[in-house]
Amino acid sequence: MSHDGIGPRAVMRSVAFLTAGVLAVPALAGCGSEDPAGKPLAGPDIGSADRAKIADGGTLRWAVDAVPDTLNTFQSDADATTTRVAQAVLPSMFRMDERGRAVRNPDYLESAEVVKTEPKQVVLYRINQQAVWSDGREIGAADFAAQWRALSGKDTAYWTARNAGYDRIEKVERGKGNLEVKVTFSRPYADWRSLFTPLYPKEVMGTPDSFNDGARKKLKVTAGPFTVKKVDSKEDEVTLARNARWWGSPARLSEIVLRAVPRDERVSALAAGTLDLAEIDPAAVRHITAAGPQGTGTPLMGPGADGSAADEPHSRAVARGSDKEVSDEEAADEEVSARGKRSEKAAERARRQKALSGFEVRKSLEPAHTQLALNGADGPLADERVRRAVARALDRKELAEAVLKPLGLPAEPVGSHLALSGQAAYADNSGALGRQDTKEAQALLADAGWVPGGPVEEKKEKKEEKEKAKEKEGAKEKAGDKAKEGQKEKAGEKAAGAEGKEGKKDGGSGKDAGKKSGDGDGDGTYIVGEDEGHGGRGDDKAPRDSGTDGHLAQEGAGRLKQGGAPGAYAPQGTAAPAKAGTAPVAKNGKALVLRFVLPSGPGSGTLRSVADRISRMLERIGIRSDISQVDDASYFKDHIASGKYDLALYSWPATAFPATDARPIHAKPVPAADGSLNVEQNYTRVGTDQVDQLFDQAIATLDDSEHRELIRKADSRIWAVAGSIPLYQRPQLTAARKDLANAGAFGLRTPVYEDMGFLKKAARGPAGTPGARSAGPSSGS
Repeated sequence: MSHDGIGPRAVMRSVAFLTAGVLAVPALAGCGSEDPAGKPLAGPDIGSADRAKIADGGTLRWAVDAVPDTLNTFQSDADATTTRVAQAVLPSMFRMDERGRAVRNPDYLESAEVVKTEPKQVVLYRINQQAVWSDGREIGAADFAAQWRALSGKDTAYWTARNAGYDRIEKVERGKGNLEVKVTFSRPYADWRSLFTPLYPKEVMGTPDSFNDGARKKLKVTAGPFTVKKVDSKEDEVTLARNARWWGSPARLSEIVLRAVPRDERVSALAAGTLDLAEIDPAAVRHITAAGPQGTGTPLMGPGADGSAADEPHSRAVARGSDKEVSDEEAADEEVSARGKRSEKAAERARRQKALSGFEVRKSLEPAHTQLALNGADGPLADERVRRAVARALDRKELAEAVLKPLGLPAEPVGSHLALSGQAAYADNSGALGRQDTKEAQALLADAGWVPGGPVEEKKEKKEEKEKAKEKEGAKEKAGDKAKEGQKEKAGEKAAGAEGKEGKKDGGSGKDAGKKSGDGDGDGTYIVGEDEGHGGRGDDKAPRDSGTDGHLAQEGAGRLKQGGAPGAYAPQGTAAPAKAGTAPVAKNGKALVLRFVLPSGPGSGTLRSVADRISRMLERIGIRSDISQVDDASYFKDHIASGKYDLALYSWPATAFPATDARPIHAKPVPAADGSLNVEQNYTRVGTDQVDQLFDQAIATLDDSEHRELIRKADSRIWAVAGSIPLYQRPQLTAARKDLANAGAFGLRTPVYEDMGFLKKAARGPAGTPGARSAGPSSGS
């Protein structure tokens, strides 16, 4: 995803905190003899089976989010389905293994290596002698050269989304024959393995017209185990057919149909028999598991579904009147009708559960992590100390457990912005920022001038509204007094008594006056910024806990007297509740309230739950969050990319080439010629010269060990400036037919499309499961 955010830049750096955070970590990351990369937290869960056990033929119907607008992965509107199609039908020189590391693909390459470094880097590719395009032509140097020219950035007639790496190539030429390709670089390029994957034929890359329009809805020439048979936008389907010219292990499936199905409709599509494989959201998991052997079916019935059908007509009769008003015959008819409807629903549930019992949930962790983004362009988060305070308030372990533990997945927080556990560049560098520490977070806020219980200026509009309300209240009281004058003595005494109670409620000197002070708060309310010698709440004090978001009041957030110690003040003798929150912090008359923006579409429930937890964590250090959910379509374009947020949750995909792919995400924003700010993909607007320099060094370092260390140092510095906080690796949940093998939750690895297929009857285990399938996600590789 590539959006250029535009907006003012006012990043305030705290050199002392940055330096202190960075210096300690490289030593920690490099100490010890163990590989800091570790192992993947969860391996693939794909129903593994030997190819010999898989039947020949069949069609796999696989749910996708949308039919792609283009089949050219190098165009700006390419999406996840574009990538999926390219993986199945085009050459890939390297693909990801189970650890998320790039490995040579032997179907296309006999070898690929750096053969010279001086005076310039030269990489020699030796192409598999059997590798041919679907039209019979050999894959060769001409295809490599055409792709380099198209993506080099030198010809602006090519509408490319990216040219990273290709812009460092000086020339592409034949070696000893057409099956040898020699690539010479003008500048050293460590991530050379990222190039020419996918590789398009010269027919697509040869001219700007063919590049821009020739591969959007069709690919006439391909070279994978499958070909593109049809892209049907009306039916929302892409059909891939087995490639007759494929030289590798033959594809087991005859066809793969990629069908666009909204995520909230996928369980119904599975039950209807129109899908075989679909990624699903956590909320949908229970529908699949409940239909299995261990399920009782109850979760599908909904609350109150087991009530007696006979009770409903009787209750209706009682509600409408006596038995005289509703005859026995009418009640009996209603009972029969209700029972019929219940019977139909029960039968439908049974059919649905029987259909879903043929599926299972395969789960792993996606090659992507969810992060909390902190917009450092302006406002309170432009101060690095405030960003660091937010980060130090978070219990990332708790957040990871809340999302992953209920799903039975490893719940470890992500320790790197640039890689995932198991990948070569991974190391837990979160120590550059420090662990969760409420006191340290509060100290950082205080150092930045944000203090508990500080005075808060009230907006002029609110003051005017209060004054008008008081005038109206005074007019009502005067009218009431006049009405009371003509009443009888007994009524007058009662009115006087009532008036006395009202006087105490409005701030009188009665015994209960202290308890009732404040704008309508009841007994035991905890007040922020209340003056020591007054019973009422002044207009110039910090806002109430319920002033920013409704859920804060429900959490029982505590309040604090101005100048007092952290805690809650209640009527004398009342113990403060355990959940009493910390007083809101304020500075220069303003409370610290952050705009927390989230998407609102299907599947956003998990993000909202995480946001609520983060909000409660921030409350403990005096920061309030104003959570708002916006339409999915506008979330990135109108809020994240344009910088209209303080806090946000979104994910970045993992890559085996962080020096290339992650640099735009963390690059320091620079002013453009028109005065706007060019942020590339750095939507937090937080960056440093040091990070940019480390990326530049890493990309030009051909020694793998040194390259990894530079990436880890860059990550340490990214942690230290607290522009984004990695939280957890995203869950990958896939509903799959039990007899479907080698497909499901792939984890970090690239799918092997030719190995997918349906088990032969003799190879099926209990309930159709693969006899040799993996047991599920593991903590190993």
